[in-house]
Amino acid sequence: MSQHRNPIVYFPAGRRSLPALIERCAERTAKAVLSCGGTAWTAQDCRDAAARFAGRLAEEGVRRGDRVAILCGNRVEFLQLFLGCAWLGAIAVPINAASRGPQIEHILRNSEPRLLAIEPSLLPALDGLAIDGLGLSHLLLIGEGEVGRTALEIEPLSPGSHALPPASVGAGDPLAILYTSGTTGPSKGVICPHEQFFWYGINCGIALGTHADDVLHTTLPLFHINALSSFVQALVYDARLVIEPQFSVSRYWAGVREADATIVSLLGAMVPMLLSRPESGEEQDHRVRIASGPGVPAALHAEFHRRTGIRLSDGYASTESNVAIISPRDDMRPGTMGVLLDGFEARVADADDQPVADGLPGELLLRAREPFAMAIGYHAMPDKTIEAWRNLWLHTGDRVIRDPDGYFYFVDRLKDTIRRRGENISSYEIEQVLLMHPAIAMAAAFPVSSELAEDEVMVALKLADGVAVTPEEIIAFCDGRMPYFSIPRFIDFVEDLPRTDNGKVQKFKLRERGVGPNSWDRDKAGIVVARR
Repeated sequence: MSQHRNPIVYFPAGRRSLPALIERCAERTAKAVLSCGGTAWTAQDCRDAAARFAGRLAEEGVRRGDRVAILCGNRVEFLQLFLGCAWLGAIAVPINAASRGPQIEHILRNSEPRLLAIEPSLLPALDGLAIDGLGLSHLLLIGEGEVGRTALEIEPLSPGSHALPPASVGAGDPLAILYTSGTTGPSKGVICPHEQFFWYGINCGIALGTHADDVLHTTLPLFHINALSSFVQALVYDARLVIEPQFSVSRYWAGVREADATIVSLLGAMVPMLLSRPESGEEQDHRVRIASGPGVPAALHAEFHRRTGIRLSDGYASTESNVAIISPRDDMRPGTMGVLLDGFEARVADADDQPVADGLPGELLLRAREPFAMAIGYHAMPDKTIEAWRNLWLHTGDRVIRDPDGYFYFVDRLKDTIRRRGENISSYEIEQVLLMHPAIAMAAAFPVSSELAEDEVMVALKLADGVAVTPEEIIAFCDGRMPYFSIPRFIDFVEDLPRTDNGKVQKFKLRERGVGPNSWDRDKAGIVVARR
């Protein structure tokens, strides 16, 4: 078998569902394709897990097209459930493990899952939910741990008593609903079909030069499309994927070395965090030749390569769009996203969706030539689907510039969202939590610059008349009501918020003002928010 084979030959149209990918991979190789939490799986093991856990889901009353919500970290049970859903023709709904009450309740009400599987340590995240009104009869418990009092019965997760044959799943059938940050409202559930994951894996492999001898390594969470597509990438290229529990600056290089990795996945903020540590020999003690590193500042590429010997590959991808722009391996240009990948069309457009000239900024619009290579809409939000895909283009909400050579440069986001530590954060959801506090009359959340190349969360708060509250009390109120990464770092108490004549908050003025001498800084105050 050639190391650099074209996987599309082995996965023709009609054979690009996840069950078909697993069966084809099981026919071709007996080596391990996945390692997670001390468990190593061959493709045959993946097939067996998918069949047995599809059986368990069927025993729980899950049928084709039903949704199954999964709330857990990077552990093998996540993959058992994800594969079981795919095998059965059900739809997985991974939930960010850092989500808390209001976010989880919105996702459950929007997706209406037949079943929720959760690990014990995350049960407190359900506190305060009107769980009895969500249509769930009981919970499946992932792994062992202390279980307190819950509103629903709990049953342990285990394989089914019978393995099921794979359902007849089409490449355009939904495989997962992945919730991405809302911009002017609650988080939206992106409907990702089976073939979208296939092309995600293919395109990542094209960008990184993946072949059968490669060991992929990720510390990114399985509830994001990045890590899930790495699993598909390993399947289609006969490579192996090693999944770490989470990103750790102090242990990162040891994990890479132990995995014997050749390709690693990084995000923009991870590189400056790694470079912030003193130089050491372990930065070169590995086999890694290339890393996916979207969003890494141009100035850090050379330093990272000098210290680690690893080249950083930039690009553009989103949950909705797939990997559409990549950095050519023979002509990487730090500071650019790269060039358009074959199979996609792109337009840099003005507010009327008309193309602008090269060198001028505009919104990035995308569409795919291959069927089902992109998401097929937002679950139970037809108005948002029409808005995002209007005029037959996906409107990314990102402002970019294309140069005459065809390279794209990221400028900023049109969307009202904040990106911190690799997470897309909805300012709307932050504001909704803050407005639950009786002392807060108005709230605006917005991004400010971070020393780690991504955003920090800042909020401007107008208090109700005659009341007072401290920043420390605000942070304590947020803790447990929103994900740890959404909790504001900076707080400004203001007399009023800048608004238009019709009352809409002008956030661009807040962003321009940024952190001022009177802004309260959580870091300087020494308040640490626990990652939980």
